[in-house]
Amino acid sequence: MRVVVALGGNALLERGERPDAVIQRRHVRQAAAALAPLTADHQLVLCHGNGPQVGLLALESQADTTLSQPYPLDVLVAQTQGMIGYWLVQELGNAGVAPPPVCVLTQTVVDPSDPAFGHPTKFIGAGYDQGEAQAMATRLGWTVAADGPRWRRVVASPRPLGLVEIETVRSLADAGALVVCGGGGGVPVVRSDAGALTGVEAVVDKDLTAAELAITLKADRLLVLTDVPAIIRGYGTPDAQPIQAIDIVALAAMTFPAGSMGPKVEACLRFVEASGQPAAIGALTDAAGILAGRAGTTISAGRARE
Repeated sequence: MRVVVALGGNALLERGERPDAVIQRRHVRQAAAALAPLTADHQLVLCHGNGPQVGLLALESQADTTLSQPYPLDVLVAQTQGMIGYWLVQELGNAGVAPPPVCVLTQTVVDPSDPAFGHPTKFIGAGYDQGEAQAMATRLGWTVAADGPRWRRVVASPRPLGLVEIETVRSLADAGALVVCGGGGGVPVVRSDAGALTGVEAVVDKDLTAAELAITLKADRLLVLTDVPAIIRGYGTPDAQPIQAIDIVALAAMTFPAGSMGPKVEACLRFVEASGQPAAIGALTDAAGILAGRAGTTISAGRARE
């Protein structure tokens, strides 16, 4: 099967961890080990998140007194694509995957009038207590919101309309390569009437980009791998319970946080509705089991027992 995998940025840097390169590299190595067995029987196209990483680069840029102004988010997304893509390609090779892994720096076209630009929801960077986060928001001009017990910066996350480099990605995948692309959702760009591309201040959700990619490449599966074992009914309550299987009608009737599980669910719904093929959400460490339907949450087009 052709499988598009969306790998969460939080799976590469766990909550509360120091963002040191050696720590992230260890997580990338673990991710490669979890994904490598899938490549024996399936072709993978891999997207990755960058929320913690792009937030770190943004904070460093804002603190750099040698700059007349901080680097914009589109440039920082490109930087994270290179950093994380390099780690993934190298560690996938070290894990012994047979298909040649290659990273393609990709741009994602968005609509300049997307209402997301006026309603930031995408979490980036580290977590803070509420007082510290609000003080940083005042000092740095951030918008902040609660992410569980911690507070984080939120930025605009417009919907992806398509990847500029999609035909390059398709050609590489058709040739048998394991393509890493759409990193951080892709560098957000808008296209002028004349066709010129310009970067914009945003971070596209990588799960929604992965769904667009999976639909365009006619993938057989979409896997959304993160740091939670499944979609949890009643998350954060004493009655919390993982959902093993669910259909798109039942899933669409549920509500999820906009900055975390919401885009993952939306991406799976979009893919299943457009393709008729299943999607799944679960923990990176269970990747093989999730693809086989033994772990995580499988989302199907037809009615399924929950």
